[in-house]
Amino acid sequence: MNQSGNYDILYAEDNPNDAELTLRGFRKNNLVNQVFHVKDGEEALEFLFSRGRYKDRENTGRPLFVLLDLKMPKVDGLEVLKEIKSHDHLRTIPVVMLTSSAEEKDIVESYKLGVNSYIIKPVEFEKLIVTVSEIGQYWCILNKSVH
Repeated sequence: MNQSGNYDILYAEDNPNDAELTLRGFRKNNLVNQVFHVKDGEEALEFLFSRGRYKDRENTGRPLFVLLDLKMPKVDGLEVLKEIKSHDHLRTIPVVMLTSSAEEKDIVESYKLGVNSYIIKPVEFEKLIVTVSEIGQYWCILNKSVH
């Protein structure tokens, strides 16, 4: 973790293969040093709220966006999204759901809870790299967010 504990992207993904491919996509745009990867929803919430294993993290910085998988152990992506959007100090952080679920109920529920974007993970390696690269470019470079 860097000195301030601040990162541009909080990335929550439990699948190590998907995580590696996604990090490669960020690396392609020189964004990988700004990504903090957590392996489940519980860890994502601990990071965002500076509690548990991250209780010593300075809670002064907010990520530019949160990239969430939907189906994760301990706490799923929908619950993480709900927590983010229900707290004043976090609700303006954009949340992008990057998941393999194309189920309409998951998409609808994500938008009801305030997701900013819902993207279905491409199954092909090269398409996933391109998709992640575009996500990083948009949310870190093009999008103007509230800090």
